[in-house]
Amino acid sequence: MMKTNAELGKNSIIQDDVVLGLVYRDGCDHLIIGDNAVIRSGTIIYADVKIGNEFKTGHYVLIREKTEIGDNVLVGTQTVIDGQTKIGSNVSIQTGVYIPLNTVIGDNVFIGPRAVLTNDMYPLRKNGGKDELKGAIIKNNVSIGANSTIIPGVTLNEGAFIAAGAVVTRDVPAWHRAVGIPARFFPLGDDLKVENIF
Repeated sequence: MMKTNAELGKNSIIQDDVVLGLVYRDGCDHLIIGDNAVIRSGTIIYADVKIGNEFKTGHYVLIREKTEIGDNVLVGTQTVIDGQTKIGSNVSIQTGVYIPLNTVIGDNVFIGPRAVLTNDMYPLRKNGGKDELKGAIIKNNVSIGANSTIIPGVTLNEGAFIAAGAVVTRDVPAWHRAVGIPARFFPLGDDLKVENIF
């Protein structure tokens, strides 16, 4: 383990080949991780990050600067959190998820394998890169299925359920399913019929 600028809570397990508190600029604050962490090999966590208790990672996780993470959070193998992100408590982020800058994730959220959140509406940067990067806002009790894509600036309201493979291009109402490409919305509790989806 390479611990460059980190404060660890008690009863933490840190495997080999982990970098904690990576200094990315002069004067950055140290990394803080609460009690009972399990951080697996290959993980890199920058300085200027605050993480609560009961934090766990898979292998080869990257968490960039200015990220705040609550208690009881799992970040799966090969997940990238690109920084300036806020993640609540009781969140499960599965293998290979991408979370860009300026994303907000609430409490009791599940994000399935290989889900991709985005933050750049104009990736070609025609105006010289002056567009604001707007990550998604994911409210409490949201579930996001495997291989789904969330477009920049979209809000997934309380209790939204994003089906596997969906491409979400606009805000999802509270307690609705988002299904398909582009996603269509259905109230939770109603039966989904194939003819209504495709």
